[in-house]
Amino acid sequence: MAYLLQQLANAFPLATLYATLAFGYAIAFAVTRRADITYGAIFAFSGHLYLLFAHAGWNQFRLVLPAALALGAAAAVAGGVGAGVTVGQFVMRPLARVSPNAMIVASLGVLMVLMEGARLASDTRELWLPPFLNGAVVFWREDGFPVTLTLIQLINSVLMLAMVGAAYLVLARTGWGRMWKAVADDPFAAELSGTNSSGVFVASYAAAALFATVSGVLATSHYGTMDFGAGLLFGLKVVLIAAAGGHSTPLRSAAGAAVIGLAETLWSGYGPIVWRDLLIVSALVAVLVMSRRERAIP
Repeated sequence: MAYLLQQLANAFPLATLYATLAFGYAIAFAVTRRADITYGAIFAFSGHLYLLFAHAGWNQFRLVLPAALALGAAAAVAGGVGAGVTVGQFVMRPLARVSPNAMIVASLGVLMVLMEGARLASDTRELWLPPFLNGAVVFWREDGFPVTLTLIQLINSVLMLAMVGAAYLVLARTGWGRMWKAVADDPFAAELSGTNSSGVFVASYAAAALFATVSGVLATSHYGTMDFGAGLLFGLKVVLIAAAGGHSTPLRSAAGAAVIGLAETLWSGYGPIVWRDLLIVSALVAVLVMSRRERAIP
C-alpha cells in the first residue's frame, strides 16, 4: 500500500508539469492549428538560460544562492518570452497566412537555432545547480516505509497548478479570453467583428511561451540541469501529450496530459522502464490518429 502511495506521490509533480506544458501549448495551438515543436525548444532554452545566468551570478558576480537563482530566473523569463514573441511575430504569423504547413518546418529550424545557441553559450558543458529545498515532507508511513515528496516538488506543483487555474480564469472570464476564442474559431470573422487577429495570435504565442518558460525554470530547479536534447524531446512529447485531452481546449488538454504523467510514473514503478517511452508514445500516437477528423471537401 505504501509503495503504491509513493508512486502516486511521485506522479503528482510530473503530472502537473505535463498539464502545465499542455495547457500552454493548447493556447498557441488554438490559433495556429499546426503541430509546433518550438514550444519544447523554448522550454529547454529557458532552462539553459536559467542555468547560465545562475552560474554567472554565483561564480562571477559572487551573489548568494537565492540572488543567483533569481537572476537566472529573470533572465530565463525575459529570454524565453522574448523568443516566443519574436518567433510568433516574425516567423509563425506570416507563415500562417501564406503556407500553414511551412510552420512545421519553421518550428524545426527555430528549435535548432535555440538549442545550438544554448549549447554554444555554455561551451557544450552540462551545468548543474546545487541542491536546494530538497528536504523531505512525509505524508504517510507504514511499516517503516515513508511516503514523501521534497519541498521543491511541492512548491513547483503548487505554482504550476496556480498558473493553470489563473490562465483558465483569464480565458473563461475576460475580454481577452473571448477574443482568443473568437480568433481560434474563425480569425477572419473575428477581424470583421473588430478584433485584431494578428495581435491576438502573437499574444497567444507569448502566453504559451510564458508557460513553457516558467515550466523550464521550475523543472530545471527540480532536476538540477537541462539536457541539450531536451528541446526536441519535449517538443515532440508535448505535441503528443496535448493530444491526449484534445489540442483545442487547454483545460482538457491539461487533464489528458496529467493522466499521461500518472501512467508514465506507474509504469516506471511497476513495469520494465526500458519499454516505458515506447509504449507511452505508441499509445499517444494511436490516440492522435484515432481522434483525427478530416474536413470534408465539397
